[in-house]
Amino acid sequence: MSQLPVIIVTGANCGIGAATATLAAERGYAVCVNYRQDRDSAEAVVQQIVNRHGTAIALQADISREADVVALFRETDACLGRVSALVNNAATLEKQMRLDAMDSARMEHVLAVNVRGAMLCAREAVRRMSTRHGGSGGGIVNVSSLAAKYGSPGEYVDYAASKGAIDSFTIGLAKEVAEERIRVNAVRPGYIYTEMHAKGGEPARVDRVKSSVPMQRGGQPEEVARAILWLLSEEASYITGTIVDVAGGR
Repeated sequence: MSQLPVIIVTGANCGIGAATATLAAERGYAVCVNYRQDRDSAEAVVQQIVNRHGTAIALQADISREADVVALFRETDACLGRVSALVNNAATLEKQMRLDAMDSARMEHVLAVNVRGAMLCAREAVRRMSTRHGGSGGGIVNVSSLAAKYGSPGEYVDYAASKGAIDSFTIGLAKEVAEERIRVNAVRPGYIYTEMHAKGGEPARVDRVKSSVPMQRGGQPEEVARAILWLLSEEASYITGTIVDVAGGR
């Protein structure tokens, strides 16, 4: 079992999650690289960390399923030790379309992963971190989206709504556990170059919309990861319930 502080990063096999996992390892964490189905990409992230003399494991879990989340945390306990940091990064979206073309199955899936999944993971983290449960504290960072502010009309208002819920959840949970030595914050990425846009049906979306960003460019996953690790660090020790936009000024 690792003597390092332990972090779980959900959806860490690609994009912002992978960047966060590798940076966390560089900053001295033992990392649980969570993935839902692409084991090869998760193992590649683990190997990258190990090659740099870090500690990491890959664990499969569909965070929309309570039993999977419980097992994820229990396996992390057994393999690495008690978690002291959680990054709720895993999320999904569907093809771009208007609300009047969406069916309820799509809405339920997006909300199950993006909202319920994050809440279930946070619940398990609080049960381990909280001084109320015998823990020594910790930090949670939720990955929201600037879509929560702008609504993503004509593309995916369901995804935007799910991220609005994450913003509210961040603020509420932060106040709920502040006296228990747990800090809860969020980052709200803007247009970032990740595989997520292809899932929405437009792989080159960032290049199409980057002119609307004051900095006139899209962001990189590593830029979001640095904000996440800062919020988890002692440099942010008096910050909780805060949402940090990583969006080039948008």
